[in-house]
This record gives sequence, C-alpha cells and structure tokens, in this order.
Amino acid sequence: MIQTRLKEFLQRLTPPTRSNLLDELERLELSGNEIPGAGEVMEALRAEFRGSGQSQKRNSPAARYFFAPLEPLLVDGAPQHATTGGIQRGSLSAIWEWISRDLLPTMARDYIKSLNDLIAVDKQREARQAAATFQIKVLKSMEGVLGSPESADQIRARLATYTASPAAFDDLTKMLSALRAREELAKLNEALPAKLARFENAELAKISPLLAAFAKTHSEQLPFALMLVLRRLKTPWQLIRLATKAAASKNAADVAATPCAAAVSMVLDRMEDRRTMLRIALKHERILVAKEILVDIYDTEYALRVRIDQLAESDWGRRLDALMASITELVESEIKRFPDNVGHVLGSRRLRSYNSLSGRLTYLGWKGRDAVNDSAAFFKKMLGSPEKSRA
Repeated sequence: MIQTRLKEFLQRLTPPTRSNLLDELERLELSGNEIPGAGEVMEALRAEFRGSGQSQKRNSPAARYFFAPLEPLLVDGAPQHATTGGIQRGSLSAIWEWISRDLLPTMARDYIKSLNDLIAVDKQREARQAAATFQIKVLKSMEGVLGSPESADQIRARLATYTASPAAFDDLTKMLSALRAREELAKLNEALPAKLARFENAELAKISPLLAAFAKTHSEQLPFALMLVLRRLKTPWQLIRLATKAAASKNAADVAATPCAAAVSMVLDRMEDRRTMLRIALKHERILVAKEILVDIYDTEYALRVRIDQLAESDWGRRLDALMASITELVESEIKRFPDNVGHVLGSRRLRSYNSLSGRLTYLGWKGRDAVNDSAAFFKKMLGSPEKSRA
C-alpha cells in the first residue's frame, strides 16, 4: 500500500521536479543527514530513471552548452565543505534556475529559443557561439549584482529556493571567476598531458612552467588550473609536489608561501570526500569498497605528513588531524560490531602500506633524496654568493 501511494505521489511530480528531488536527497545523504524513508524514495526515483533510460542530471541543452566550459572543473563531492578549485556539479541546476528566472529571464528565453533552433538544424559551432555570447551577458550582469553585500544576501536567498545545498552561492562566484578565464583554461587543458601515471621531476618540469605562465595573468584562477592537473593524476595526493618542490624548505610555512599552495588544500578536500564515501560504504555494508577507500585515505595521510615538515603546527595539520579522528571513529564503530575474537578487515595493519618493508624502504628513499636535494641547494647557494666568493 505504501509503495503504491509513493509511486502515485511521484508520478504527480514533473520530471524536472523528480530529478531535483533525487538530487536533494542524494545531497542530504552525502551530508550525513538521515531522513526516515528517504532510501525508499531514492530507490523508486532511480528505478524510474533507469527504466526510462534517462539520467536524473537533466539539465536542458541550453544549460549544458552554457556550462560546457566548466566541465573539467566539476566535482561530485560532499557539498558541506568547500571544494578548492572545483565547482559542485549538483549546484548547476540551481544556478541555471536563478540565471534564467531571476538574473536575465528575457535574455535567457531568447538564448534558449535560439539555441534549440540551432541544435535542431545541427549547427553545433553556431550553438557554441550563442552559448559564449550569453555567458558574456551573464558575466557582465553578475559583476553588477554581486557588487554589494545586500545583493549577495538576496542572491543567497533566491538560490535557497532552488536548492538547500550550502555550496550553491560559493559555486556561483567560482563559476563567475572560471568563466572570466575560460579561454585560457581551455588552452591549458589542451596543453596538459592526457594522463599522469607518474608525477616526478620530469613531469613537474613540463607542467610547472605552464602553470607559472597561466598564473602571471590569472593568479585568481590558479586553483582551477590545479584542478585540471589533479584530474589527470593516477595518484591524486602527488598534486602537493607542485607546492613542496617550489618551496624554500619542507616546512609547512614555506610550502604555504608558494603559488601552488592551494594544492595541499585540494588534497585535503579530496580526503573529506573520501571520508563521506567511506561512511556511505559502511552504512550499506560494502566492506570491500570501504577497504579500498580506507587504504587511499591512509596513503594520502602518510604522504602529507612525510612530505611536509611541521605540518601539525599549521592549519593544514589541524584539519588533517580532525579528519583522521573522525575517520578513526567511523572505522572503530564498524569494528565494534563484531566480537573481539573475530578479526575485521578494516582493522588490519596491512591497510597502512607504509608499515610494510617496501613502504619503509620508500620512506628512506624519500628522505635520502630530500637530503641530497637540500645539500645541493645549500652548496649552490654558498658557491653563488658574492660574499662567499670574495672570501
């Protein structure tokens, strides 16, 4: 009876409303909010979309063309924390509703009609140009309305009518920033390697100049450029090397002073998302998935602590400590569900690969390379100093 009534209720909703409902329920699940009966509703909605061959991400063609330059920057992380260099995919529907209903409703209607007409006759280049023209109009209008705190508060209130996500307004401002540099970001995206299986000195030597050139004219958008690199990495934590290699020393303060310091925050953002994924995996008793996530978390934690000295005294270190404390609590809660004499895979020391012999050898290799590099830098500085040369 309940299933029948639920189905009847969902059928009375329009397809866009059903899509938004599923998006919001999934967002709440990612945020850790428990809503009685939400699981049943989500399953019913997902079954409907699967049956019709549709996706719940039902942005219109006009919206998809408009947001196309942002695609490399879109992330599907938890919306309750900031995402450095990324824009939450789940915010786009609400942002588009605000643009088309509140910001520029008349221009939006004209753009939508024009774009649909162009798509109907398969004029893709003209459709992309129409989207680019509308982007410029939106940028100019947004720059005007975001000029005062009062306007910002009004925009937040309007966005709240389209989504309960706390990330929507920040994503709107990031969208504005990214679109200002859309052409340069597109050129950088094309110049970067398709994949980065390794991120050692040779790769850094190729990519660092590209980022430096980009930062000369678009320093505000550098985190977006870092996101383009992050998406190519086989081992995401290695993004921090862009900051640690450029720093005067391994101390956290020196790393934070580099142009690419945001890379460390981005790695921590990813750890926050992995924690959310771990919690969901445990909730649904997907232990093998949880194991893979936990191994990745432990490896990232280890890399941060080894690669950055005095980390514990920095904001990064305090954030990492809080993250790992909450992750430990999640794991211990899962392990306690089993008797003491029954081992649990999540409690195995083998999950921390750096405790193995190969892990310790890797650690010694890192330390050896650091010592050699530090010595070389010291002697180079000494030999290059005019005062020392005269002496």
